[in-house]
Formats: sequence, C-alpha cells, structure tokens
Amino acid sequence: MKNCEKPIGFFDSGVGGISVLRDSVNLMPNENFIYFGDSKNAPYGTKSVGEVRDLAVANAEMLVSLGVKAIVIACNSATSAAAELLRQKYPDLPVIGVEPAIKPAVLYKEGGSVLVMATDMTLGENKFKALLDKYKGMCNIELLPCPGLMEWVEKGILEGEEVEKFVDGLLSDYKGRIDRIVLGCTHYPFLSKTIKKVMGEEVVLFDGGEGTARELLRRLKGMNIENTGKNKGEIKFLNSKNEDEIELSKRLFSC
Repeated sequence: MKNCEKPIGFFDSGVGGISVLRDSVNLMPNENFIYFGDSKNAPYGTKSVGEVRDLAVANAEMLVSLGVKAIVIACNSATSAAAELLRQKYPDLPVIGVEPAIKPAVLYKEGGSVLVMATDMTLGENKFKALLDKYKGMCNIELLPCPGLMEWVEKGILEGEEVEKFVDGLLSDYKGRIDRIVLGCTHYPFLSKTIKKVMGEEVVLFDGGEGTARELLRRLKGMNIENTGKNKGEIKFLNSKNEDEIELSKRLFSC
C-alpha cells in the first residue's frame, strides 16, 4: 500500500470523537479512516492526567500497529494529557489534537457572553488556560464543568425528556445571559438539539471538529501524504468494549 493510501487513525475515550471523524470525512471523502473508541475506559475527563496519558499512548500504539499515516486525538482530555508526548514519540507522523473552539466563539461578534462546556480535566489543564488567556479580555467567558454529560452519548441517548432534564439542570443558571456556547468535549455536539431546546435557538454553538479536520488536511498536504485518489475511502470502526458500541458508532456517524 502506498503511503498516501494508508488510513488515518482516530481515537477517543468512547464514541464522541465520531463528531470529529464526520467533519474529516466530509472534508476528505477519499481518505481511509480507522476509528477506535475506548468505551471500556470512558470517561477520560474524570481520570488523572497520568491515567489518561497512559491510555492515550496505548491507543496510539494500537493504531500505529495497524499502519496509520496520521493520528487524530479526537478527545479534548486526551489532547491535553498526551498530545505533546505522542508528537515526541512519533516524530514522523502527524499527530493532531482537538481544542475547545474559544477563538471562533469569541470572534463571532463583539461583547456578549461565551459559556465553555467541558470536562473538569480539560478546564484544569495548562493548555486550556493558555488558550483562555488569549481571549478572556475580549468578552465575558464562563466555564462550566459537565460531569455526567458525555455518558448520555455513550448510551446513545441524544434527545428526550430524561436527557433534556439533565441538560436543563446544568444550564438553567445561564439562560438569558449566554449567547454563545463552546462545546468543549467531542461528545457534546451530538447533544446540540437538546442544548438548543433548553437554551433557545438563538444561542450559537461552536465545536472544534471542523478546525481539526482542516488542520489534519493541512498537515497531510504538507507531508505530501494526502490521498488524491478519486475513489471513496473506507471507514473501520473499533471499540474496546463490545459490538454494541461499534453499532452505536456507525449510527452516530450517520445521524
């Protein structure tokens, strides 16, 4: 297999990274992809940095053994914990992480208020704090850790009274005073309809999937390993838990 035809490897703490995979496939439909969801060890956001780093390294090693030409860390917590380490470990491979889409949210308009929804780990990491420092003077930015939110996506429950009540409990204090929300976990875009229902259609949502996809393409072109073939690529779904999670991954990719 030519180097440009090799698959791009994605990994996440579960099925959330499918949101980033979808954006990448839309941008690069002729590329081949392998997606690994570590649902057995989800969530990552409540673990220690060391635990997440070890899991991320193991995930990357598995993908490298499958012959990938690039690695996308489709998880904010794993990006914070392990991106730099993986770049050092695999200097010849593009390693692309994700980050909360604070920049486009802040630049969307002057003033107003931005709410960043993310895991405790993402919000507490120095990488996130450095990103926040760049933009916090431009508008009001509030941070909201969301324990338990990603688990709804892992269960495949994206809409309905039960999850709506949970989301309302998280966001009730922000109704009427927040006009933009950054979805700082790759699971959260799957709950966009529910979040909009709770907060109102006028609230604008931002996530980092499209930016990650564009950065991936830029890196592939820069290393001359972009697949320029005309045939549609293949996607292989893997999961550390069981076959049900693979079926959920396929369903989320198609929704």
